[in-house]
Amino acid sequence: MLLWSLLVIFAPVSEQSDWPTLLAPSSVFEGESIVLKCQVKQNRKIKTMSYYKDGRKLFLSKYVSNFLIQRALFNDSGQYHCTISEQLVFRLKKTSKAVKIKVQELFPPPVLTVSPSQPTEGTPVTLTCKTWLPPQRRDTELQFFFFREDQRLGPGWSRSPELQIPAIWSQDSGSYWCEAQTVTHRVKKQSLKSYIHVQRVPVANVSLETQPPGGQAIEGGKLVLFCSVSEGTGNITFSWHKDVTETSLGNKTQHSLSAELEILAVKESDAGKYYCRADNGHRPIWSEVNVTVRRPDRYRRDLVIAKTLGGLFGVLGFVAVALLFYYWYQKTSGGSSAYNASRGPFSPGSQESTYSSPLPAVEELQLMYANDETTHPSPLTVTEELQPAYMNVGAADTDVVYSQVWCTQQTEGSANIRKTFLEIKDSSAIYSEVKKA
Repeated sequence: MLLWSLLVIFAPVSEQSDWPTLLAPSSVFEGESIVLKCQVKQNRKIKTMSYYKDGRKLFLSKYVSNFLIQRALFNDSGQYHCTISEQLVFRLKKTSKAVKIKVQELFPPPVLTVSPSQPTEGTPVTLTCKTWLPPQRRDTELQFFFFREDQRLGPGWSRSPELQIPAIWSQDSGSYWCEAQTVTHRVKKQSLKSYIHVQRVPVANVSLETQPPGGQAIEGGKLVLFCSVSEGTGNITFSWHKDVTETSLGNKTQHSLSAELEILAVKESDAGKYYCRADNGHRPIWSEVNVTVRRPDRYRRDLVIAKTLGGLFGVLGFVAVALLFYYWYQKTSGGSSAYNASRGPFSPGSQESTYSSPLPAVEELQLMYANDETTHPSPLTVTEELQPAYMNVGAADTDVVYSQVWCTQQTEGSANIRKTFLEIKDSSAIYSEVKKA
């Protein structure tokens, strides 16, 4: 009875001085470590020491020890206390006052933004992993990572919250997300997934061309159908049809703005309208061309005719140029002849003059004398001379284009030569002229 009475009397004093005290931070940020220390008076014979969170035992030790939380999480927030038991005549258990610890968020989960939000093929795209730090932890360094589906993008972890994609394509459509973490890797958070749909540029301005050009195919030869578009992204499907039939002559799907179809041996039945269809997932567009098939012999005949006509026109052109040059030459050389024309008719006693062709021939003289009634031993003896007496080219006041007078003079020994038109003895003359048309 005496012992119990003493314990009751001295209990308040002992409770105030010898009971443990829990030392712990009242507020920490996630990822930081928490050290719990149960402080007691020295020289106490402590048998065990325990730590509790919200009434649940966390740790039990048979000697004095601290309790460490390596990486604080949100669920580490709560009420903490510690308990010691002393070895006296009987075991005495003492408990510290509770301490409330709050774990604060270092940064919120990042948000992935896409710019532009609805990209088209071939355009650049910027991904941004947005988050922020509290003022007390502004100096905390973060790094970022980007993903498409489960595939990492870019070179790896980066201090920049942005990722530039130079050109995005339809096959790049999918779910994108990002991660942000501290450089110490204590806190890591990821964004929600965002689906990016990459829109294609529709095909436009389809064109269908042929080789040979103009759709002029030769039977038995090769015909090539070229189908092209001015724009369009992604894989484009080109198909060829004849006479608006549903049956396709062929089709090609490729990442290109053009494609071609070959018909190795063209038949006459292949003539008709051909169509090209281009489609990249949007509204398809069409183009057409008319193809004619000609036989090889007709083609060669047309080629020969074309070459012949070309040669004929070439010769005619050459002749026309030569005639113009001849006319020009004759006209320029006629000046001296015009001077002779100004001298007037011949005086008596002079040689008779006649008009003749520019270059009179001996055969012409022979023909004239042969028609004469008088028989001559020789139409023109070696003693006779054919001499020009008068020449005129293009007189301005007449219609004569060219005229010339030639005179023949016979020797005394000539026998019974017919007199001339002028009745001049021992002479004969031929008149010739060319008039304008």
